Amino acid sequence: MQLYDFKEACKALKEKYDTIFSKFSGLNTELALLEEKQASPEFWSDLKLAQDINRQKKQIEKKLADLKVCENAIFDFSAMIELVEEDHSAFDEKELNVLLDNATKKLDELYVMTLLSGECDDADAVLYLHSGAGGEEAQDWTEMLSRMYFRYAEKHGFKVEVIDTTPGDGAGYKSQTFIVHGDFAYGNLKTEKGVHRLVRLSPFDANNRRHTSFASLEVSPLIEKDDKIVINEKDLKIDTFKSGGAGGQHVNKTESAVRITHIPTGTIVECQNERSQIQNREMAMKLLISKLKEKELMEKEKEKIKKFGEEKKIEWGSQIRSYVLHPYNMVKDHRTGYETSDTTAVLDGEIQDFINAELKR
Repeated sequence: MQLYDFKEACKALKEKYDTIFSKFSGLNTELALLEEKQASPEFWSDLKLAQDINRQKKQIEKKLADLKVCENAIFDFSAMIELVEEDHSAFDEKELNVLLDNATKKLDELYVMTLLSGECDDADAVLYLHSGAGGEEAQDWTEMLSRMYFRYAEKHGFKVEVIDTTPGDGAGYKSQTFIVHGDFAYGNLKTEKGVHRLVRLSPFDANNRRHTSFASLEVSPLIEKDDKIVINEKDLKIDTFKSGGAGGQHVNKTESAVRITHIPTGTIVECQNERSQIQNREMAMKLLISKLKEKELMEKEKEKIKKFGEEKKIEWGSQIRSYVLHPYNMVKDHRTGYETSDTTAVLDGEIQDFINAELKR
């Protein structure tokens, strides 16, 4: 690249930054209002509200910090160009490319942040994994996906809380439900809902033949209360049963596990991770509200698609991604076309590029 090309690239970066900055123009005002609420003597009188305010403040501070990091990256790139214009002997294409790549990466991360502005995007996420047909093969794949999301959460500083696990027939999981606690966990992970397909040489086949396995993922925002969602006790069917997983003698000998069916919608949730039936019921009710909220969000999305005439599948059951481990290595997203041959990194939780590609779409 010539100096002119770098100057044009810098100009484009600045223009894009200005556009993104305009979307964050009210952040300082929002931060000031939240700090004013924190200073109130009654701030801690409502613990849940105080926690929400603290969380909002933390999110805004992160956005402002990210803005500054991006601004500095562009400034460094621009300063180097100015230096080269004054002294052409200082032209170092390699260094300029490094600065350009860094500024572009930071700007891209900032742009993705502007896409996480939907309803509930800043909420924690509830993930429901289910194995497809295929016995141990599919159940093992479900456990592999669980590990992938656990590793993703770990890499981003999120916490994972397992709510319910149904062990497989000798290997893996038939299903698993867990919550990912973290800023914009739902906004990111909602892009992962759908069917995930694995192609590999089966470790459960004595003849070492190639098998295809499927597992599905549902994702809901963790919503503890929503005034729009009214649940009538008469509409609930509540069953209790003994926990099927590890948990000690008390958990496995008493009917502490709870399954709740919301009759009008057919929505079913269950929890068996807590020691007492009361705790499991409380968590199951949270999961039910979250699932009903997800249904509401899906209906709004369908209406939006219908209004604008977009043609795309949004059903949670549609196949979204293939993970091929034989005869070659490739992970490909069927919605965006984004792909990588580094299957090991993906299965170790490096899925943010897939998430970003879908957010941009």
